[in-house]
Amino acid sequence: MSLARRLWLPVLAATLALVVLLAVRPLSTSRALAIWVVLVTALALLLLVRHSREGGGPQHVRRFEDALRGRPPAAPQPVELLRVERELELGIAGAAHAHHRLLPLLRTAAAARLASRHGIEPERRPEAARALLGEHAWELLRPDRPAPADPFEPGVRREHVTGLIERVESL
Repeated sequence: MSLARRLWLPVLAATLALVVLLAVRPLSTSRALAIWVVLVTALALLLLVRHSREGGGPQHVRRFEDALRGRPPAAPQPVELLRVERELELGIAGAAHAHHRLLPLLRTAAAARLASRHGIEPERRPEAARALLGEHAWELLRPDRPAPADPFEPGVRREHVTGLIERVESL
């Protein structure tokens, strides 16, 4: 049953009570009207509360309640992945960070790949590692790479890091 249909019968009963009060005159007209307004308002609020609780059935999804629940938390990224992402971004941004953090991380990954796939340790056989990595990758990953003259200049360009990672993965 709709809200309007539920409301008309109680409002009709309240109006009849008002007519009776006005006819009998046990109260003043203003007081009788005030009672009628409070009664009709209370009835309307009661019906609104009942209607909102019913909601339309269990299959009915209420937007307000969904908003209160919020979104489910996103699956957290592994801490190590976040650390590597941070190292990449900082190494691209600054030469000092690239020299002290990013390139050693990539050097370790390249050494592990060279050792596991080709049996080459870059510290013992640098010429073999240089041949497999290529000249550009070797220049970035060589263990005796000098520190940057200006530690605040930009780090390794993103394209170079991407190419280096692809080269190491292809070994």
